Amino acid sequence: MCTGMEKKTVGLTQDAGYQIGVRKTLAAGQEQLWSYLTSPAGLGIWLGKVKEWELAPKKAYRTEEGIAGELRVVKPNEQIRLTWQPEGWDKPSTIQIRLIAAAEGRTTVSFHQEHLSSQQTRAQMKLRFEEALSQLAEFVED
Repeated sequence: MCTGMEKKTVGLTQDAGYQIGVRKTLAAGQEQLWSYLTSPAGLGIWLGKVKEWELAPKKAYRTEEGIAGELRVVKPNEQIRLTWQPEGWDKPSTIQIRLIAAAEGRTTVSFHQEHLSSQQTRAQMKLRFEEALSQLAEFVED
């Protein structure tokens, strides 16, 4: 019998497995943040080191760390959506980065990842993207 009192697992969705979302508002414009996030230095923060990176839908990538995927959506200065699959993962996850205009030349940077396999993987990815946002904040402050 359903009592409505079942405890919900944090980050677990009905359709997309485990997911995470982290965001931070920074004192920089969308164009500046986009330029950095898609540069070799910026990619190194959130994606990994890539030798070949073509910022267009249906373009595949592979990082030196062994992560592979394909870009799905590219909206300059606004959004990147891609698949992300490290070696050893059974299935890819989906990462979406959004740059959302905020007040007075500020931009909210949002990382969202879904189709994660477990709470442990969710926790690891949450830390990864929180660290990426911290490093991005340091770039903006310099």
